[in-house]
Amino acid sequence: MFKNSIGVKVPDILLPHEGVSMEKWAVVACDQFTSQPDYWEEAERIVGEAPSTLRLMLPEMYLDKPGEAERIAAINATMDRYMADGTLESRGEGFVFVRRTVDGKTRSGLVVALDLEQYDYSRGSETLIRASEGTIMERIPPRLRIRKDAALELPHILVLIDDPQHTVIEPLADAATAGNRLYNFELMLGGGRIEGYMVRDAGRIQGVLRALEALADPTRFAEQYGADKKPMLFAMGDGNHSFATAKANWEALKQTLSPAEQENHPARYALVELENIHDEGILFEPIHRVLFNLDPEKALRWLLERLALDNGACKMNRFATKEECAASLKIAATCGGHLLPFVTAGSYGYLKVNAPAAQLEVGTLQNALDAMLKAFPEATIDYIHGADVVYDLGTKPGNLGFLLPPMAKSAFFPTVVFDGALPRKTFSMGEANEKRYYLECRKIK
Repeated sequence: MFKNSIGVKVPDILLPHEGVSMEKWAVVACDQFTSQPDYWEEAERIVGEAPSTLRLMLPEMYLDKPGEAERIAAINATMDRYMADGTLESRGEGFVFVRRTVDGKTRSGLVVALDLEQYDYSRGSETLIRASEGTIMERIPPRLRIRKDAALELPHILVLIDDPQHTVIEPLADAATAGNRLYNFELMLGGGRIEGYMVRDAGRIQGVLRALEALADPTRFAEQYGADKKPMLFAMGDGNHSFATAKANWEALKQTLSPAEQENHPARYALVELENIHDEGILFEPIHRVLFNLDPEKALRWLLERLALDNGACKMNRFATKEECAASLKIAATCGGHLLPFVTAGSYGYLKVNAPAAQLEVGTLQNALDAMLKAFPEATIDYIHGADVVYDLGTKPGNLGFLLPPMAKSAFFPTVVFDGALPRKTFSMGEANEKRYYLECRKIK
C-alpha cells in the first residue's frame, strides 16, 4: 500500500498515552545548547520523574564524556520500559501534519519516514535525498553508539522540499481538526506552541505522494535546474549528522539481513519532518562560532596571516565598543569583500577579506578556523545560535567569538544542486529554541 518512487514510507506513529504531560514529554533537539549546561539542568528540573523524551536521548554536551556508556544503556532500557508499560502507544499508520508557532512565526511540516537507500552523504552524490553540508565522518561513531541498539527513533531532523506552488504540505491544513488532533501544547523553555494532527485518509496520503513525485519529475527538474542534473527532492535542513548516522547504522545492519528482510526492515527508514523552504515561517539564521581555551590575541594574529595567505589580503579593525564596531561595519559593507566580526574579552572588531576565495563568509572563516584548530590543539570550537550568546561567551577570558551573516533561502536549493554540500554549519533554521522538539517515536527494531 502507498507505493511510490520517491522513498517515502507511511510510518506507524508512537506517542505517549493521554495521561502523560506533553509539556514534560517534549524536549529540544540533542545538539542544541551544548555550551549552556544551565539549559539542560533546567530541563531536568522541569521533567523530574515524569515520562519524557529527555530519557530517550543524549544531549550532545555529554558525548565522549565520562559516563556516556551508562547513559546510553539507561536510554535503551527506558525505551523498552516505555513500550512495555504502555507509556508509549501506537496511533496507527499515517503522516503527522505539524504546526509550530514560536517568536511570532508559524510554520507547517509533515512527519514522514524516508528510505535511507535513497540517500548518500558522500560529497558529489546525486541521490534523491542529499546532504546540505559536508558530513564530518568522525561525528558519526559517537552518534552511532546511541542508535545501534536503540529500539526507537525520535526525529529532530528537518528536511526541506522546494515547492513554490505549495502542493505537498499546505493542502493538509484543512485536515487539522479536533477529531484528528494528536497534541496541542506549549513547549518548555521558550519553544513556543506545537500542534500535531494525524493524516490517515488514504486519499490525502496519496495526494502527498503524487505531489512529491511531481516535484521529482526529471523533466520538471531539468527545466528548473538544467538537463544535466539528476533530480533532488529532499535536502537536509537540520540534523544532517543524525540522518547520516541512521544511514551508517542501516548500512551495517543490512549486511546481516537477507534481501527479503532488507526490503521492509524498519531501520531502513528514518523519521523526519518535511518542511517547504517557501513557508514564510521558515527563516535562515546564521550559525556563529566561539573558540575556547586559547589566547585570543595570538589566535587573531594567526588568523590574520592565514586569511591573507588563503585569499590574498586581510585587514583587522579593532574597537573599544560594540557600537563603534557596528558603525564601521556598516560603512565597510558597502565596499565588498567578506567581513568577519569578532568579540573578545577586551575588544570588538572585524577581519576584512577583500578578495575572498570562497563564495560565502562562512566558507572563508571556516577554512581558516579548521587550519587554526590544528595549530592550536588545546583550543575547542562550538557552533552557536544567537548573537547574544556569542557576545556572552566571547567576552569571557580565553574565548574568541565570531559572528556570521544569514544565508538567503533563495540560494539554498540552487547551491546544493550545482555546488554540492555547503560549508558545514552554514545556516540554521531558526534560533536554538525554534529547533524541533522530540515528540513522535517509531520502532526501528
